[in-house]
Amino acid sequence: PSSPCPAATSILKRQKQLRRKNVRFDQVTVYYFARRQGFTSVPSQGGSSLGMAQRHNSVRHYTLCEFAQEQEVNHREILREHLKEEKLHAKKMKLTKNGTVESEEADGLTLEDVSDDDIDVENVEVDDYFFLQPLPTKRRRALLRASGVHRIDAEEKQELRAIRLSREECGCDCRLYCDPEACACSQAGIKCQ
Repeated sequence: PSSPCPAATSILKRQKQLRRKNVRFDQVTVYYFARRQGFTSVPSQGGSSLGMAQRHNSVRHYTLCEFAQEQEVNHREILREHLKEEKLHAKKMKLTKNGTVESEEADGLTLEDVSDDDIDVENVEVDDYFFLQPLPTKRRRALLRASGVHRIDAEEKQELRAIRLSREECGCDCRLYCDPEACACSQAGIKCQ
């Protein structure tokens, strides 16, 4: 790993610490869970939310330094995959002239067709680029199947759609001033939105 261990520095300015009731972190415990269909989150599109099993299936302990290094390795791999997907998309767009022309060659391209030599993540500050991306429905379903979920509950798709639709309308129709008798928020017992 390219980054050194983060130094643990005190945020206290005082030279002497009168109390011994300090909190110190020296270890990170990570619990690993099997993947399951979620039923607890609402993805921004599609069905099949991702969740985890009720109980963890393994535990791993790290020092703070080891955990930071592990996170960097994981983030670098995620960034590599993200950049490969972007490169693949760019190749397909070039072959289809930005999606205006059909191309059998473009349809046949996969991530394996993108060379690791085209991707340079070693000279990138990973933390500047790492962020969670929403997963497309197909990818979520593939992750569930790869984790051993054979039957994906189709009802969740409809439930999630209903929740997303209900979230599109929130608050009330008040403009400039609130009329408590016509205000949906006031009638629901909450502050006017």
